[in-house]
Order: sequence, then structure tokens, then C-alpha cells
Amino acid sequence: MSALCLLIVALAARAAPAPPPEEIKLPEAPRAVVDTAWPGKAVRTVQVPAGGDLQAALDDARPGDEIVLAPGAVYRGPFRMAARPGDGWIVVRTGGLERVKKPGQRVGPEDAAAMARLEAASGPVIAIAPGAHHYRLVGLEIAPAPATFLYELVAVGEAPRTAGAEAHHIIVEQCWLHGDPRKGTRRGIALHSSYTAVIDSTLTDFKEVGADSQAIAGWAGPGPYRIANNRLEAAGENVMFGGADPAMAGLVPADIEILGNHFAKPLAWKKDDREFEGTEWSVKNLFELKNARRVHVEGNLFERNWAHAQNGFAILFTVRNQDGTAPWSTVEDVRFERNVVRQSGSGVNILGRDDAAPSGQASRLAIRQNLFTEIGEPRWGGAGILFQILNGTQDVVIENNTALHSGSLIMAEGEPHHGFACRSNIAAHNQLGAVGTGTAPGQQTLRRYFPGCRMTGNVIAGGRSGDYPPGNFFPPSLEAVKFVDLRGHRYRLSEGSPFLKGEGGGSPGTDVAALCSALSPTDRPDTCDAR
Repeated sequence: MSALCLLIVALAARAAPAPPPEEIKLPEAPRAVVDTAWPGKAVRTVQVPAGGDLQAALDDARPGDEIVLAPGAVYRGPFRMAARPGDGWIVVRTGGLERVKKPGQRVGPEDAAAMARLEAASGPVIAIAPGAHHYRLVGLEIAPAPATFLYELVAVGEAPRTAGAEAHHIIVEQCWLHGDPRKGTRRGIALHSSYTAVIDSTLTDFKEVGADSQAIAGWAGPGPYRIANNRLEAAGENVMFGGADPAMAGLVPADIEILGNHFAKPLAWKKDDREFEGTEWSVKNLFELKNARRVHVEGNLFERNWAHAQNGFAILFTVRNQDGTAPWSTVEDVRFERNVVRQSGSGVNILGRDDAAPSGQASRLAIRQNLFTEIGEPRWGGAGILFQILNGTQDVVIENNTALHSGSLIMAEGEPHHGFACRSNIAAHNQLGAVGTGTAPGQQTLRRYFPGCRMTGNVIAGGRSGDYPPGNFFPPSLEAVKFVDLRGHRYRLSEGSPFLKGEGGGSPGTDVAALCSALSPTDRPDTCDAR
């Protein structure tokens, strides 16, 4: 084709009107939730003193029993919890529970002296049998025997092949689960169950060299799940759903609540940090969904994630038919809102379809009212990309987020994305803004990868108005946005900000007060300082 023809084609493409906006479908909320209310007074209390036979007590347990362990005692397993008829709870707890923490308060290593310790040198420390139900573990330290590597500490059920065969109604509450500090442990809790909760607990030292590790992972149970008010540390993925194909055809873990947790990786695992302890555990990301639906993620602090065994994204919504036998795998109906994501190589990576095997589609994802800071700073590696969106998503909404990042605002590739909206965010344009593979930043990328998108009301510092749809704003810098104190990490819009529209006026960016209210008081960063 001649140069003249190429020029005519290019001009025609630039002049072509944008397709009309598509109707966007918003995420569906979880249909079921886990009730974590205390079961009430025990029918029978069974005391197991230091040196006593905990497995015998478990074998003899009846619904309504409370098995009470001695504070500071060590009970050596592994232990198995079997299915029982009836629906009364069997509670296994440390005696003198008031010596640990009050209900609703998160426990940690500092509380270990008041806890009974359950440990094992092989297998899971606790294996909850398929079909077992109504077990509640409270105020316990659960760990490998010293200098031992384990694959899992608590296995909640086994991968069910038929509906209704899974373990159910299992609660881990106010427990400290941890791997061996030198040997590592692959996983804290494996969820192959329904109606399961992990609350008010701390899970640390889940790490491995050359393999993925997680504090909590679920791939073979239907849900619902509740993970709330925990501190969660793991090298691979701190929490992940999917990652292996379920044994039951069509199964997608669903109705998942991730609320008020602290996700982090210790700097002792980072090889170029002065706190590094000498072992390069395989570091990937903080939170990943590979096969999940109806997920509500709110009020969490995600921090310290660097490029190592992956490219540095903190949050991944990446559809994966992991082993090639689950083509129904999907990530859909996800609400990611009022979270803080900071100190990471990049922000959020979204994959519409598995690029290695047949799969379903990522659809109906809403990323709203979040704060992203220190994304792409040199110490974290990564490209500083805020949102990477690949391979044909459907109905992704990104709105009212505030971000400080060093790379692209949006990076796109693969098949086009339909039903996309990017509204009322505050972020930096940096060098490329919204860009795609093979397309120029701005309008060309939006036409190619996001046909019919809604992109309006955004404050894109350093961008140019001519490169983007009308209705967006382009101050010369983030300083010109006029936060309360940009250098002091206080990201509310000041009274002098030209973008502050007053109470109820629909100002762009994150509602910092609402964000801080959603976070656990233990985890609120300095941006929540009211001054």
C-alpha cells in the first residue's frame, strides 16, 4: 500500500466517531455469608491438661462440647477432626480465653504465651475431614514442629467431587498460625469447604523457595467464606482463590468476603533490603483471584510487594484454567472498594481470559474508592503501572480512586474490553497515561482497546486535554490538585482545591473519611490522621 493510502486510512480512523457507550452491568453481591456469632454456652466442657490426649478428646467429642486446653501447653499431632451427626458446635479453645484478647480483637505473636500450641512434624497439624462440620478453633497457636517444613497447617476438608460432600461451618478465630522461620511452610489454611471463616487471627511465615506459598488458599470448595480482621503474610500470594483445578465439575469458589485485613510481606524477605535475612523466598503478589465469583474486598491494607518471582503487581484478577481441566474458570462479580494499596511495584492486573487454556471471562469488576500510593517507587521494582487490563474483559468499572504511581495509568493489550468505565479518579498521567500495545497514548488506545468506554470526570495530572475524551481535567501536577498535605500523605482535597465540589457534590478521588472508617483501627495509615 502506498504512503498516501496509509495516510488516508490513518486519518479516516482518527476521524471515525467513537462507538456509543455500552450498558455496564455492576457486580452482584455475595448471596450467602458466614455467621461468626459465638455459639453460646457449652453442653459439656472437656479439660485436656498439658500432656493430655487431645486426639482422644476429639474422637470422643459430641456436638455442643467445648474442649479446653491449657495455656502455654504444647499438644503434638497431627490431629484429625471427624464428621459428627447433629449441628451443635464443637469448640476447641485455650482455657482462660480472656487472657488472650476480647472477642473481635486481633491476636498475634505477642499473645502466644497465653495460647495452647498445636504442632506436628508431618501432615497438616489439623485435618478436618470431608463432611465434618461445626468446628470452631479459638485462641490457639498452630505451627510445625521446630525445624520442620510442612505443606499445610490446617486442611479444611479435601477436594469434594460431589456437591454437599465438603466440610462446612468451620471457624478459625483469634489464632496465630505460622510457618517455621527458617524452613518455611507452604500454606496456612487450605479451604475445601463451605461456610468457613478466618477471623481476628494472624498468619505469618508462609514462604517457600521455588514454589508458591499462601497464608490462605481455596480452590476446591464452593464457599461462602469470610476472611476478616486478620494479619496475613505469605511470600507467594497472601490470599488466593483458584490456582489449582477443582475436582468437582463446574465449581467456582463463591460468596467470599475479605474485610478489614492487613496484607503484607516482611522486608526480611527482600534481598536488597537492609533487613534481609538471607533466603530468597519466592515473592509474587498480595491478593489473587484465578477462579472466583461474588467477592467483596473492602477495608483492607495491602502493602510491601516487590518484583521477584512475578512482575510486582499487588492485586491480580487473572482468570486461570490452571491445570487445563477447568474451562469454566472465571473471575466475576468482584467489588474491590475502600482499600489502601501501597509500596508495590505496580497496582492491579486484570486478565480477561486465560491466555494459555480455555476459560470463562473476567466480568463485572468494580474498583472504587481505593487509595494507591508509592506504586512503582524504585525500591519495589515493577513498572509502576496503576491498572493493567489484558485480553478482553467485560464490565470493568474504575472510579473514585486516588493514586500516586510512577508508570502508566492504564496499560492494555489483547482483545478489546467492553463495558469499560473510568470515572472520577485522581491520578498522574506520567509518560504514557492510558496506553496499549501498538497504540499511541490517549484516544487511539481507548478506541482500539476500550470501544464505547465511559471516561469522564477524571483528574489526570500532567496529561493533555486533546489526547482524551472531553469532561476530564488536566492540572499540570499533583501539587496543583491541592490535597490537604501531599507530602504528609494526607490525600483529602483541601478547601482550596478546584476539584472539591462540597458535601454530596461528587468530588473526584477517594472519600478518605469513608476509606479510613472501613479500615481496621489497627491498620489505619497516616493518611487517616485527621489533622
